[in-house]
Amino acid sequence: MQKTDTYTLQIAGLERTLPIINIAEGLSIASFVMLGDTQLIEAAAESLCSHPRFPREKIEMLVCPEAKAIPLTHALAVRLGIDYVVLRKTEKSYMRNHLVEKTKSITTKSEQQLVLDGPDKERLSGKQVCIVDDVISTGGSIRAIEKMLAKIDCRVVSKAAALLEDGGYEGTDILYLEKLPVFRE
Repeated sequence: MQKTDTYTLQIAGLERTLPIINIAEGLSIASFVMLGDTQLIEAAAESLCSHPRFPREKIEMLVCPEAKAIPLTHALAVRLGIDYVVLRKTEKSYMRNHLVEKTKSITTKSEQQLVLDGPDKERLSGKQVCIVDDVISTGGSIRAIEKMLAKIDCRVVSKAAALLEDGGYEGTDILYLEKLPVFRE
């Protein structure tokens, strides 16, 4: 694919022009940020929720990493009539009996962590959940979330995202709306 300054994305019946950003030597991505784009968040949530492979009846809770997936997760939770838990990226002084899982993201230079607070552990324990993210690249965050949830007897019944980046995650178990290209030089 020829690299330009922007990429035109068609998603959930909408069109968005995304800037192409260099994130490492020889590697650029179309930068997708749905924060604040209410029309896109609502359209993506509706498209995911109405997808025939989305197991609406099985999902008891939603789980997402902080921060860009929060509005999509909230919109899905409203449609499903259920609650959700946000995994924080830093430990907070109010947290007690929390779990920490390390992960690496393609868009972050250093190792990250996901933190599940004690009360949220109790809420999720024994539940069937759907993990929600805005974009899945390599799947590192998804694997870290699955590893964390397995420690509290929480069953992942679905994984959903607005976008899946090309050439990253190898699994076929992600429900996504569109693929997002990466640009290698």
